[in-house]
Amino acid sequence: MAVTLEQAQRVGYTCLKALLRFAFMVANNLVAIPSYVLYLIMLQPLRVLDSKSFWYIEGVLFKWLLAMVASWGWWAGYTVVEWGDDVKAVSEDEAMVLVNHQATGDVCTLMMCLQDKGTVVRQMMWLMDHIFKYTNFGIVSLIHGDFFIRQGRAHRDQQLVLLKEHLEKYYRSRNRKWIVLFPEGGFLRKRRETSQAFAKKNNLPFLKHVTLPRLGATQVILKTLVAPQENGTPAGGDAVIKESKSKGLQWVIDTTIAYPKGEPIDIQTWILGYRQPTVTHVHYRIFPVKDVPAEPEALAHWLYQRFIEKEDLLTHFYETGAFPPPQGQTKAISREMTLSNLWLVGIQSLAFLSGGMWYCIFQYFYHCLF
Repeated sequence: MAVTLEQAQRVGYTCLKALLRFAFMVANNLVAIPSYVLYLIMLQPLRVLDSKSFWYIEGVLFKWLLAMVASWGWWAGYTVVEWGDDVKAVSEDEAMVLVNHQATGDVCTLMMCLQDKGTVVRQMMWLMDHIFKYTNFGIVSLIHGDFFIRQGRAHRDQQLVLLKEHLEKYYRSRNRKWIVLFPEGGFLRKRRETSQAFAKKNNLPFLKHVTLPRLGATQVILKTLVAPQENGTPAGGDAVIKESKSKGLQWVIDTTIAYPKGEPIDIQTWILGYRQPTVTHVHYRIFPVKDVPAEPEALAHWLYQRFIEKEDLLTHFYETGAFPPPQGQTKAISREMTLSNLWLVGIQSLAFLSGGMWYCIFQYFYHCLF
């Protein structure tokens, strides 16, 4: 089939745009991530004298870094429409966020749609696959205190012990509020067949749009972070945590991400922007943690029910292009999530100015020494 001049021009423009976006992303990383690290190195005395202020500043820098990632998709036309409960109402409380997982773009989508949720982004902790430790953003997540979990049955018990220790050491001492995890333990396309076989063997529902979740990390988080008056176990943490008078984990936010036609966005698309502008849909449902059972068998049933509901939500979305209305209502209300272009430009400008500043400082000391 012959390619017309117009088609060739369109392909050429798309390739040029992708190349320019990739170059910008590389430059963005080369200035923003080292600047984040260097600022925090310079602030180490403050960490000793006033740990709370240090982690406040770190959180602000962390939010800005995530905003830069969000800007790559936002400027490519990858926007978000939100449905269900308004999570801004619980943005100052401690919450566990359960998310379905389809592709690497899920994380980018969350980085975007949580930007306008108050202090959430700077005070959140992420649970992610250990492979992300070795990406360009790995050093940032390590400093911030995110947890990298190794998948597989051989590592499962040890990883859950390490997760508990990590939460006790870092979660409240760094004033974290939300913790985000993907209970399916991997991407939908990789786990669907195994999950369906497990469901058939154990007489569980057949799911196409999600997989059956794993219990371990969810159970550890609830046991460690829920306050004593709610589940009868000590809240995680050291002396600093006891003085903080934390109410403990108060909410579970069941989050469902849906892409038009079930075609998820991956990180490569997010960076290069070669896909046409796309609206990703995110549905929230908030549960009080007191309504979540603590016993393993009951908790497993409760968690399975959440993902069965996700299956129903996604089935409805793929059939109609919208999520169904909440129970007892006749119409579902959606909300367009927005970001300020001026604010994003300001953050990007600050990153490049910081990079230039650190370069000048190093040049100055280099000439002084040599």
